[in-house]
Amino acid sequence: MRKLLFLVLVGLCAPWAAAAQDDVRRIEVVIEGNQAGLDAWVAGFRSRALALGISSATFDAALAGVTFLPDVVERDRRQDEFTRTIWDYMDRAVSDDRIAFGRKALKQQAAVLDRIEATYGVDREAVVAIWGLESSYGAVRGDTPTLSALATLAYDGRRGAFFEAELVEALRILQSGDTTADRMKGSWAGAMGHTQFMPSSYQRLAVDFDGDGRRDIWGDDPADALASTAAYLARAGWKKGRPFATEVRLPGGFDYLLAGPRTARPMAHWAALGLTDAGGGPLQGDDWGALLLPAGAGGPAFLIFDNFAAIETYNLADSYVFAVGHLADRLADGGPIVAGWPRQLRAMTYFERIELQRRLSIAGHDTGGLDAKMGPRTQAAIRAVQGELGLPPDGYPSLPLLQAMRDWQGRVPDPIPGGR
Repeated sequence: MRKLLFLVLVGLCAPWAAAAQDDVRRIEVVIEGNQAGLDAWVAGFRSRALALGISSATFDAALAGVTFLPDVVERDRRQDEFTRTIWDYMDRAVSDDRIAFGRKALKQQAAVLDRIEATYGVDREAVVAIWGLESSYGAVRGDTPTLSALATLAYDGRRGAFFEAELVEALRILQSGDTTADRMKGSWAGAMGHTQFMPSSYQRLAVDFDGDGRRDIWGDDPADALASTAAYLARAGWKKGRPFATEVRLPGGFDYLLAGPRTARPMAHWAALGLTDAGGGPLQGDDWGALLLPAGAGGPAFLIFDNFAAIETYNLADSYVFAVGHLADRLADGGPIVAGWPRQLRAMTYFERIELQRRLSIAGHDTGGLDAKMGPRTQAAIRAVQGELGLPPDGYPSLPLLQAMRDWQGRVPDPIPGGR
């Protein structure tokens, strides 16, 4: 049994603008798995895999040497404990270096990108932007053995059914002869190759674009991986030559209840409400767009379009979608985001998000549980409370909101075992 200790800074009493007086909480994560346990799990998994069409020869050769990876379990458990603001994420994802290397990659891969664009109808800049975010244009494809990672996560059980299904698909890939077990490497969670396909996505959408008889997303030549990514976006409804989003300027006194991912309206509708482009000019085009405020009322505003949803199928996080879309825009010689981010705010910690949900629940609003995830229910609850407190109802979870709720409600029971 392995114990992992994390120190988490939590501003339960400190003012929102500073963390100097932050509390420190200790989380003890117990990883009970070990190699013997994994070996026993693999033995039990064998009959299930064979029943799904995996040959005994493939299974035995591929999984004979799988290794329990405690660091993979640790990373899976830690995902929701820390977060970054979208502007911190964007600073790294769309850095000057990443833009420069992306433009170089566009030139180096121009011939294959010409063919990919013609075949799939997906803008090359979008494909290269995903390549840049997922593996730094192929420089960092991951060196974790995929079979060991997936077996470890399936055995661990937190999301066992999901990772067992992915492990079956990984075995199918080996059985088809597209690669070998020793070449099948990638990230800690089982994503593989230049553009980090999970095995199930590979099985559905990977293509043999160079015609060598194998769908090779792992090798040094990125052609198959880039084409597979274009196929993925095409299947998701990508519209060539159309924006993923456009930055807009909101008029004074704007009703923030009109913002949200399900608010799609014609461009003329938004123009009639007083929205302009980021420079103050009239909105262009006839797309339907939804208004999104990824950093709340204090940050940039965007109308998002169908291509936003296409990128979202690759990764649901708004920060990822904006990073891919904005990097693609910069690679196409677009300019930077005009409005400033609310950089005076820091990211809310795991416990602060739990506390916010707890206070929203006490105020009579349904957050869907205390899970630290700021999903649609929590955002709707935030809007309601913001309205009650006289704050812009933008649905954005922030430290000023949490502090306002502390001032309003005073001390509330702590939902964290062993908490204050």
